[in-house]
Amino acid sequence: MDEARARDVLAGAGVASDAELLALGENAVFATGDLVVKVGRAAPELLDRARRELGIARWLEDHDVPSVRAAEPEPRLVDGHPVTLWHRLGAALRPAEPADLAELLRQVHALPSPSFELPRRELLGGVERWLRLAGDAIERSDADYLRERRDGFAAAAAALTPHLPPGPIHGDALPRNVHVGPDGPVLVDLETFSADLREHDLVVMALSRDRYGLPVEAYDAFVTAYGWDVREWDGCAVLRGARETASCAWVAQHAPTNPKALAEFRRRVASLRDGDAEVRWYPF
Repeated sequence: MDEARARDVLAGAGVASDAELLALGENAVFATGDLVVKVGRAAPELLDRARRELGIARWLEDHDVPSVRAAEPEPRLVDGHPVTLWHRLGAALRPAEPADLAELLRQVHALPSPSFELPRRELLGGVERWLRLAGDAIERSDADYLRERRDGFAAAAAALTPHLPPGPIHGDALPRNVHVGPDGPVLVDLETFSADLREHDLVVMALSRDRYGLPVEAYDAFVTAYGWDVREWDGCAVLRGARETASCAWVAQHAPTNPKALAEFRRRVASLRDGDAEVRWYPF
């Protein structure tokens, strides 16, 4: 979906077509007045996902968890595209820190399950699609290696004994999904909410420390704010390995058209093959 198509959908939804474009990716995100409008792709399953995201927003609001708030209870459907309206947050006062995220995760992880069903966190579910998109741009042996890792870690993850009680998780627990405005830190991007091992939300930051250059002090602040270090859990290496496998495959899909993506993919696969857990990876 390109910007022109997204603006046509906006107009069809009765929203000003001159709204400011904030992001164009999985969704087209626009701002107009005191609203933020998300336009999804025209896919049948995305309407259900949009409904679930709005339900999650209401559920978090009912439990007083600081998060983005829905402006309408149901998505609008325009030519197959789900359109959701949200209250616009105040301007960010500073970048979110890992400790801000930890405080919000503590609140989410204390919640009981909602009245509606949340999906499992299918961390490895996209690996096959991403590798197919990579095609001949990557070595077949590397693709086969990642498929083997996927299968192994999927089986190992299914057999884990969690330290924390399973339940609702954010699913993409990174500081980029926290907005620090006039009312303090709030969670945004609720599409990835799932019902699974709470440890999924914590391994993300442990991997950020080990692979992506998150300073040790920032990680320690995250642990202090949350109250537990997931690295103390025997299953941490399994969830970390699953996430690394998915992250490698995700980069691979960009390799056919982007030489930097191909170089980063090769760096990541080589470090996995070598068993080197400290080779620096770079966000892409």
